[in-house]
Amino acid sequence: MVDLMEHAGANPGRGTYGMAMAASRTVFEARRDCAALLGVKDPRDLFFVSGCTEACNLMLKGLLQPGDRVVVSSMEHNAVTRPLHVLSGRGVRVDFVTADTAGLVDAEAFERAVAEAPTRAIVCQHASNVTGTIQPIGDLADIAHAAGALMLVDGAQGAGHLDVDVAALDVDAYACSGHKALLGPQGIGVLYLRSGLDAMQLVEGGTGASGADEPGQPLDRPERYEAGTPNTPGIAGLGAAARYQSAHGAGIRATERRLTVRLREALSAMDDVVLLGPAPHDESVPVVSFTSPRAEPDRIAFELDRRFGIAVRSGLHCAPWAHRTIGTLDTGALRIGIGHGTTDADIDALLAGLDEVLA
Repeated sequence: MVDLMEHAGANPGRGTYGMAMAASRTVFEARRDCAALLGVKDPRDLFFVSGCTEACNLMLKGLLQPGDRVVVSSMEHNAVTRPLHVLSGRGVRVDFVTADTAGLVDAEAFERAVAEAPTRAIVCQHASNVTGTIQPIGDLADIAHAAGALMLVDGAQGAGHLDVDVAALDVDAYACSGHKALLGPQGIGVLYLRSGLDAMQLVEGGTGASGADEPGQPLDRPERYEAGTPNTPGIAGLGAAARYQSAHGAGIRATERRLTVRLREALSAMDDVVLLGPAPHDESVPVVSFTSPRAEPDRIAFELDRRFGIAVRSGLHCAPWAHRTIGTLDTGALRIGIGHGTTDADIDALLAGLDEVLA
């Protein structure tokens, strides 16, 4: 990112001088490498956006029209539920399927819900940012397509933590955040939109690619969905992260898995901890949440930070529907994130700190 800002700090696609061409090359390579990481066959079907929230807004508002019906899980983040709330006010029917208390959705329940009325799309997260639960996206995609519906996925907690292949999953749209498990910087994300699937753009403006005889937004991909000056340093960082993930992702995921199982086992053995989400050895992404009758989540988080320098997040995690589903809407929960760089020593320090805070 620093190298780009020092040597190629021009707008990509806007000129043929050296710095502009270097910036364009950076964007091209980042798109290619992100596409390869996510199993996107044609890189032009992958668009750079400001993050997963913008990607979800484009995915939902660009594809859903008044009169459409969507079936959505009860575990969704506000990046999905809030755009759907707006769309419901515009005539889109939104029906929820409630997950179980571990946060796992039932594919058969989705199949029944889809069969109740004509459905435009199933909307579901790939994995929960509250419980770490991995959802059966492939099964849901089969259900959606059998009914002539779309499969739209919030992949904020999937990409990076899971080996994502959008072609194998057979999804129609997949939204990603760059700064989470993909290991990129903040302020950048991507949206995959299946080739031939027409979504209305949210923003119109300059792309550097259209002529004077084209007054409207270009329909070519990716320009249609990338109006205005792009976050080229962020794109450069995400491209570098994608290359790093391609080389080291399998090892990163194996370590995350081992540490997550270890932490879940330790927390489930503690008398004053109520572990949320999957059982210790069930498949999950490395997100671990719990409550305790000994102290409110906010208090535990404050003490871990103030006394031990351990950063964890308390509250509703921008997902009140998920907390309502698992029974923690009134209290919230304490969430621990394990990622690249987390070590056994970090888990030891966390468990020792919890022993003192909950004593």
